Amino acid sequence: MGRGLGNGTLVPHPDFEPVAVRGIEVMLACGGDGRWLIEYRVEGGGDLVAPGIATPRRADELWKHTCFELFVRPEGSDAYYEFNFSPSGEWAAYRFTGYRAGMADLPLGVPAIEWWGGEMRAAVDLSGLPDGDWCVGVTAVIEEAGGKRSFWSLAHPPGKPDFHHEANFAWEVPAAA
Repeated sequence: MGRGLGNGTLVPHPDFEPVAVRGIEVMLACGGDGRWLIEYRVEGGGDLVAPGIATPRRADELWKHTCFELFVRPEGSDAYYEFNFSPSGEWAAYRFTGYRAGMADLPLGVPAIEWWGGEMRAAVDLSGLPDGDWCVGVTAVIEEAGGKRSFWSLAHPPGKPDFHHEANFAWEVPAAA
């Protein structure tokens, strides 16, 4: 892989505290070919509910269970992209023309998703996205025993969890990535 873009710590939304999960660390790296590696490490996820391994395929509504997400918005644009990665190997990719507007499936090669109990790694080709500086959001929905969900992000806006909100795009990635 090329260069590391950095490490970050996701925090839970204050209205949806986790049961046992204590934290989520993320790492972003990018190869010169536009392939990104996103790694999530869940701390204290003994009661984490993860879907069983499935055939890698595109699937909708992955956020209803344990799901790891990446949001990418080109600097100065209202349009953005959402990528969902399930521990099952299922995935989704969407493009939006603006805040929760104009949602459409984004053509994408099948990401390589690996899951080891408390760690998830996704390798995804983002070379088809617009060039330039990006604002990035890294998020997770964690389902624990009993169906309790917590919502994790680098930053949360006031009010209900909203990963599409401007506040979520907290990681700046320069064009050189």
